[in-house]
Amino acid sequence: MRAYVGVTDGDWYRFLAARPSLKEVNFWRPAGSRAFRALSPGEPFLFKTHHPHNRVVGGGFFSGFAQLRISEAWSLFGDGNGVPSLAEMRRIVGRYRREAIADSDDPVIGCVLIRDTVFFAADRSAEPPPEFASNIVQGKGYDLAARTSAGYFEVLVGRLLGASVDVDLSQPWHRPGPTYGDPRLSPYRLGQQAFKAVVLNAYGRRCAITGDRIQPVLQAAHIRPLPAGGEHRIDNGMLLRSDVHTLYDQGYLAVDPKHRLLVSPRLRAEFGNGEQFYSRVGTQIAVPEAVRDRPHREFLEWHLDEVFKAA
Repeated sequence: MRAYVGVTDGDWYRFLAARPSLKEVNFWRPAGSRAFRALSPGEPFLFKTHHPHNRVVGGGFFSGFAQLRISEAWSLFGDGNGVPSLAEMRRIVGRYRREAIADSDDPVIGCVLIRDTVFFAADRSAEPPPEFASNIVQGKGYDLAARTSAGYFEVLVGRLLGASVDVDLSQPWHRPGPTYGDPRLSPYRLGQQAFKAVVLNAYGRRCAITGDRIQPVLQAAHIRPLPAGGEHRIDNGMLLRSDVHTLYDQGYLAVDPKHRLLVSPRLRAEFGNGEQFYSRVGTQIAVPEAVRDRPHREFLEWHLDEVFKAA
């Protein structure tokens, strides 16, 4: 199991600490060129202020990383970006980049997405973790199996959970959370907005079935929906055009475990059209580059068995 301690701007954390109802936040970075790979979804992420305050003031659980345009980050997370408006977010990003953002520009930023956030009361903030040098400006990852850090993080993870925890930190472990259906620990569960962000990012902003890139009509679709026991997991998602999403949810379209498109004969029988889909039957849909992010066989088979109108 790993944890990460990110260095935060004081205004960002104070803005969010004053809004305890926000449980999903964007720990954004002004440059979007470098991906964040220090954690797996569900592992703890702590917020530490700059010197001279230099205290751990809260944290949450890593939910995913996405490279988003500033407008996309604002649309998905709003106040969860730690600022009161899109204009203010653009101003602050420009300040960190040391160059004002032109009105016509919408640059990409790195979005480290954190769920189930908790901010500590001022008198309960913590000292920095062991071996956290004063010249670290972004953050530092920790292996919680190491003796020098295990006790420190066990206490802080307990604070994030609101209870003491008895966890073998030498083994992979991830934050459980409420889901529809099966309440087992789920190492890949994301926050709701993070799910939308990472699916948009993983599919290159294109509909997996049609290839359309008109972003206002693209939606992060669940293969197995939440009320039926699904979760916000990237391998339980596909990016679909809104009408394609509806057809998929209603069983007129499906994707087999080899990621090939299937079309129900009832689409033609009931509506007398759908040729754009029949012409693609048997072709592979677009899938994310990373194998672990592609639609999972288990969820695809559930949709085929429970939703698809095969006849």
